[in-house]
Amino acid sequence: MKSASSGQTTPAGGPAWRPFPHRDLLGISQLNQYEIVELLDRAEAMIPVSRQQRKSLPTLSGKTQINLFFEPSPRTQSSFEIAGKRMGAQVTNMSVKTSSVTKGETLIDTAATLNAMRPDVIIVRHPASGAVELLSQKVDCAVINAGDGAHEHPTQALLDALTIRQHKGRLAGLTVAICGDIANSRVARSNLLLLGAMQVRTRVIAPKTLLPRGIEALATEVFTDMPEGLRGADVVMMLRLQHERAAGRLIPSVREYYRFYGLDADKLALAKPDAIVMHPGPMNRGVEIDPAIADGPRSVINQQVEMGVAVRMAVLDALLADPAQAAP
Repeated sequence: MKSASSGQTTPAGGPAWRPFPHRDLLGISQLNQYEIVELLDRAEAMIPVSRQQRKSLPTLSGKTQINLFFEPSPRTQSSFEIAGKRMGAQVTNMSVKTSSVTKGETLIDTAATLNAMRPDVIIVRHPASGAVELLSQKVDCAVINAGDGAHEHPTQALLDALTIRQHKGRLAGLTVAICGDIANSRVARSNLLLLGAMQVRTRVIAPKTLLPRGIEALATEVFTDMPEGLRGADVVMMLRLQHERAAGRLIPSVREYYRFYGLDADKLALAKPDAIVMHPGPMNRGVEIDPAIADGPRSVINQQVEMGVAVRMAVLDALLADPAQAAP
């Protein structure tokens, strides 16, 4: 195994960061509060890069990034691709559908093949929990978890936290309500881990059939009544209802789900007047959220997408940056 990156870079004029102590980013569970704050600070420093006319840094020039997605996710994959290119990396998207995986190649063999190409970082999404960690043990480069089963999605939690901090100015002391398909959501798990580490009061809201066993250990409060759970919340984070797992078995019908757990104006009115509305995407409009709310003035969903690029730039910078490439 290689050691963690020995040096860091920042956009011009930015602070010098301490060396990041991890080779990989496999989950929020591996990070402490100080590491989370530093990644958020790094990401905040990356935001102006994407807003300027010339959207690039030389930080990762000569580095090779492979995006390996065993599940389709155009939003996350394109975000990582743009982040890598804006940092100066050479980015390759490996299509699993046309790879040897479809011919029976195992994950370990795939890892060995990619490792022989000597990439600097592999971004992996996989439908099985733990698959990304297994792959990380078989390669000599950095690995970033872009979502594994119902386990974790660390960069989504980081971008959500950055979005909240941008709008609220802080994280500690806020009340965040996470609503919807908690049981099948890696986004919910990573967010609960991160927000808990940052002293945020977390609430999960879902029907009993969509609440995983042991959720009380992660969330501050658990509700099955959505109006009660939303009362006084600073942030309302909706989750996609995963039809492929829930329909007909875990919920009676989509119509009934929306009636009791879809976010509409009446339910949102119970949150604080300045509460923001979030969604990791893709959205099921009219299922977990009213289109008028998703497109309304309290929605920060598009800002989440923008923050996603900044966070992924920051993570790549933390894992790969070479001191010799420091921005002047």
